Amino acid sequence: MGQKLGFGSGGKIRQERVSVSSPFDDLPEDCVAYIISLTTPRDACVAASVSKTFKSTSEFNTVWEKFLPPEYSSLILGLQVSTSKKELYLALCNNPVLIEDAQKSFWLEKASGKRCIMLSARQLAITWGNSPQYWQWISIPEARFQEVPELLDVCAFEIRGWMNTRILSPRTHYSAYVVYKTRSGCHGFRDLPIQVGIGFVGQKATKRFICFDESADRIKRWGRRELRKSKERQDGWIEAEIGDFFNELGCEEIELSIIDITSPYWKRGLIIQGIEFRPVKD
Repeated sequence: MGQKLGFGSGGKIRQERVSVSSPFDDLPEDCVAYIISLTTPRDACVAASVSKTFKSTSEFNTVWEKFLPPEYSSLILGLQVSTSKKELYLALCNNPVLIEDAQKSFWLEKASGKRCIMLSARQLAITWGNSPQYWQWISIPEARFQEVPELLDVCAFEIRGWMNTRILSPRTHYSAYVVYKTRSGCHGFRDLPIQVGIGFVGQKATKRFICFDESADRIKRWGRRELRKSKERQDGWIEAEIGDFFNELGCEEIELSIIDITSPYWKRGLIIQGIEFRPVKD
């Protein structure tokens, strides 16, 4: 058993053990590559430490092409990457691309290769969304899409959306998130429970509550409502989980709703980027 040096978190050097010899070294490389291609991207990286043969074959294009979506060649047109299939895979993990007339953002979950999608706000049904006195569509550099809606003033806050699940990975458990920002003058959302729900069309949707603008107060009057807390993201946006579902065959339509059912007051200062669908982490 030998050792190699690698970089861990924070740039610290770590030592990894790599087998000098293994029974697998006697197998044809193409056979080993085929075996690795039947696993996951995470397993392929782990396999590199099993033996010298696994280390070399885990880099084969035939391995990483299996982890790429069938339409990958059309997805990478705007990406500056080499012909290495592993590098193409990593590019699609780290650089979301716009698809379907730039109304959806697509990328891969790095460990599993599962599909991730963000639905742009333009594909949502926003009450009064096309009335400039209530909502305005703006362009901001940190958004993935050309324009996003900013709430100017509404009393009735309601957003609905639909999407066919064929664009997602089949036999996969997904969570959906609303991705947003609040302006400094955000008003009307402080500690306000917003009802959200998601489910397949024709089936009863699971309902829960989120809060766009939560205060630091320890005591809040939410009654028995289950409140899902928002989280700040590394990209500077905020996300709140709408719900989850299991995408069995990938041929059904999912519907979601984000509705204020409790407050009669006016609200403003919210920017919606879209709805994000990501595989649930094990």
